[in-house]
Amino acid sequence: MKQIIAMGGGGFSMEPDNLALDRFVLSQSPKKSPNICFLPTASGESQEYIIKFFTAFSSLDCRPSVLSLFRPPTKDLRSFILDKDILYVGGGNTRSMLALWREWSLDMILLEAYHEGSILAGISAGANCWFEQCTTDSVPGEIGMLAGLGILPGSFTPHYNGEAERRPALHQMLVKQRIKPGYAVDNSAALHFVDGELAQVIRSVPTAQAWQVDLVQGQVVETPLEMLQV
Repeated sequence: MKQIIAMGGGGFSMEPDNLALDRFVLSQSPKKSPNICFLPTASGESQEYIIKFFTAFSSLDCRPSVLSLFRPPTKDLRSFILDKDILYVGGGNTRSMLALWREWSLDMILLEAYHEGSILAGISAGANCWFEQCTTDSVPGEIGMLAGLGILPGSFTPHYNGEAERRPALHQMLVKQRIKPGYAVDNSAALHFVDGELAQVIRSVPTAQAWQVDLVQGQVVETPLEMLQV
């Protein structure tokens, strides 16, 4: 079974007192205490971010680790990655993260891990990366379209309720056909894909929402998705 959990926001870095989304990620592994590896590439491997990860996941039933590309743990990154049950990608600069991944061939290794059964998860940039396209503020002062790894079809927009400029930017790009239809996800909400199909949509707070976003006869149509509280 191949799984991807794409979070619009939330999780340990934004909701340290509400680890519901993180517990959900762990619960999707068939193992009682899964190996979960944090990839903080998009944040420039922020030490504060890494500490938050270990603080949160050390309190949960799992075996946490981190992958640094500036201080690689081993020459054999492929074996290191394929040994993990869950690969959790942090937020930050999507464009810079993908460029660095490609330089280290990590994009291909992650794809292999996905097909071997490792769960791919992440927030913001760590959700953007799995789709064909995404909206990103990687370039200061603008929200634009960026190509992702293309494991999942369509586009992804995170922080839909958390950043006022996200919705109008996405709508404008859709109308001008600069981005594919896809999904828009609030903070504290996540999409769970199984074998490439959307299986469920979850949230850690009652107000969070997610939408399927389409372009119909030149008009943007947002269809709210049924949510499961976790």
